[in-house]
Amino acid sequence: MPSRGLVAGPNFEYFQRRYFTPAEVAQHNQPEDLWVSYLGNVYNLTPLAQEYKGDLLLKPIVEVAGQDISHWFDPKTRDIRKHIDPLTGSLRYRTPRGRFLHVPPQLPRSDWANDFGKPWWQGSRYEVGRLSSKTRNIRIINTLTSQEHTLEVGALESMWEILHRYLPYNAHAASYTWKYDGKNLNMDYTLEENGIQDQQEEFDYLNMDSTLYTPAVLLYFNDDLTEL
Repeated sequence: MPSRGLVAGPNFEYFQRRYFTPAEVAQHNQPEDLWVSYLGNVYNLTPLAQEYKGDLLLKPIVEVAGQDISHWFDPKTRDIRKHIDPLTGSLRYRTPRGRFLHVPPQLPRSDWANDFGKPWWQGSRYEVGRLSSKTRNIRIINTLTSQEHTLEVGALESMWEILHRYLPYNAHAASYTWKYDGKNLNMDYTLEENGIQDQQEEFDYLNMDSTLYTPAVLLYFNDDLTEL
């Protein structure tokens, strides 16, 4: 484990989260800040939108900014879904919202330029992470200041990733010992792996409001000078 000053852990200046929640993707819903998700991954299409700013073929993509567009794709081929074009009788991309960037025109056209290389949906150049298929809420309580915050996190996120989410509320969060039920948490593990069970399904089975109980992680400040 690399060291960051006196506290062991990743260097958050270069730390990259693996997971993003649907709510986070939904915040990026403008042409100048355009994210989408599809087939389990999250993509930042802002550079694409900037490159083709003003192009009418960008419109269908801007209309779904911040949304999941997995229904556009064939999950087996990871390509845009296709259908038999009734006009030409040939197999073509299915685009109910209208043709968009890098999709060939229905009929041959002299102004169609296909020198863009791979279509934007192929490859990982715009990929920023994975979409959390399941999320849960967790309370984080700072025992030093008694401040409490509730975060929505991905079920597969490690505690380091959750700590990274918490940094806007406490820039020194990595200088605390994180505990649950009196035990130190393994920051490389998920909440579930640390014994913090997700009881959402049980609450649903009992027809109870799951917001009535949200597990709490307690933060205890480390006196680094004393440890020296």
